[in-house]
Amino acid sequence: MSAAAETAAPLLSAAEFRGRTTVSERTVRRLAARAAREVDGVAAGPEVSARVTADTAVLRVRLPVTYPMPVAVVTEACREHLMQRTHELSGLVVPRVDIEVSELVNTIEPAGGLR
Repeated sequence: MSAAAETAAPLLSAAEFRGRTTVSERTVRRLAARAAREVDGVAAGPEVSARVTADTAVLRVRLPVTYPMPVAVVTEACREHLMQRTHELSGLVVPRVDIEVSELVNTIEPAGGLR
């Protein structure tokens, strides 16, 4: 190859040379919903919506919390876990997770039974 041809060829970074990976919003929603269920105090059925742009994802979560777990503790643990776990699984940076507590799910059995 001539010197002129070498200088005319565009220089690609290693990442550009390998290609691009795109993670859909649907995939991020499913990953995040599954990750939310990994947190103590989260009841079954969290609902997640995601907005993905370039290399970031912003999450909105409707979270059922088990009673009598402290809501603030569960939501903060879930937020941190979602930011970390979604990044681990998708490669996307998660700078923000908005959480709405959708319900408190009672896990305490009544003492004694019906009278």
